[in-house]
Amino acid sequence: MTTSHASQPINRVGIMIVLALGTFILGLTEFSMMPMLPLISDTFNVTPTQSGHAISAYAIGVVVGAPILMLSTANMRKRKALLIFLGLMFIANGLSALSNSLNQLILFRFLSGLPHGAYFGAAILLAAEIAPKGKRATFMSKIFMGLTIATIVGVPLVTLVGQNLSWRYCLAGASFLSLIAVILVYFVVPNVNNSKPSNLLNELSVLKDKLVWSILGIVIVGFGGVFCIYTYIADTILDVTHSPAYTISIAMVMFGIGCTIGNYFLGKAADGSAIKATGLSLVFTIIFSLMYVGASHNIWQLYAVIFLIGCSIGLATLIQTLLMDVSPDGHAMIGALVQCAFNIANAIGPWVGGMAIAQGAQPNQTGYVAALLFLGGFIMWGLSYFQLSRKNQSMLTS
Repeated sequence: MTTSHASQPINRVGIMIVLALGTFILGLTEFSMMPMLPLISDTFNVTPTQSGHAISAYAIGVVVGAPILMLSTANMRKRKALLIFLGLMFIANGLSALSNSLNQLILFRFLSGLPHGAYFGAAILLAAEIAPKGKRATFMSKIFMGLTIATIVGVPLVTLVGQNLSWRYCLAGASFLSLIAVILVYFVVPNVNNSKPSNLLNELSVLKDKLVWSILGIVIVGFGGVFCIYTYIADTILDVTHSPAYTISIAMVMFGIGCTIGNYFLGKAADGSAIKATGLSLVFTIIFSLMYVGASHNIWQLYAVIFLIGCSIGLATLIQTLLMDVSPDGHAMIGALVQCAFNIANAIGPWVGGMAIAQGAQPNQTGYVAALLFLGGFIMWGLSYFQLSRKNQSMLTS
């Protein structure tokens, strides 16, 4: 017999920890491939640009899987949906670890990406449901905390494992953790009905809102700057900074610490004015991207700038909060669209950066490309701010 959230005591701490474990696994799965690109290139005897297709394949998987899985499970109890998504993560990561060719890896990485956005969307909606009044953005940021911790602990650790053993162990580890998460979700997350039934027409109605698309544009264009730099950090350190391979792991730690701190403080800011915090964050990321180019000639300066760029990951909470504020209905679709947007950016960033490198640019000069992408995101923010102001003004006068 099921009960509602209101009549059943909720172990908020336990639920949030378990949900964050899932996003930790997703962060490990997505971000660990980037510093391991040189290892994958060596394994399959391909160029960095070719091995980068494995990253883009994952992102495309997210874009395809997020709306399909979110909409098909929108009225499913959250625990059941989360178990399905984690099961897919377990299978696809295991297959990725067993890849015998780059083409196989690309295929299995695509499959690995399918449940990414759906899991994030379902976990964020559950966090919003159980959050105390006035703490919705803070609780949603705690879901992203799993991903940011992955960038501090998980990615540097698996980078060292990959360098000393094989990148295959990293993906096998992600598969094993997914199995652990399945067990924990089953026992910790309550099997309760959704607090608000989802209506397909309401979910699809958000697609007609121009403001929703302009806010998503901030992510699609601007957030590509993060992935443009992050994807080629390992190549920058090895080919431009000329530092030992172990310093790549330190750089990953610095990025992860930046992610965690940025996620915490921007999550707090989102409970105040998400739109203003977003604009200010984009201005700083443009500056940090330009600094990256020169800082790459000194490993300590590079660490500092990578930390600052990592702070921009907190934009995820800001964007999620903005979209949920401007669209009271269709939150399942919004959850899917946000993850689609971030992973389109994840496909665009490495692709554009790879094109620049293929044309003769040094890996550190992806900072210039990233700055242009962040500038594009800022332009989309300006358009969103204008539309939001008009919308608020219209509501006041009506």
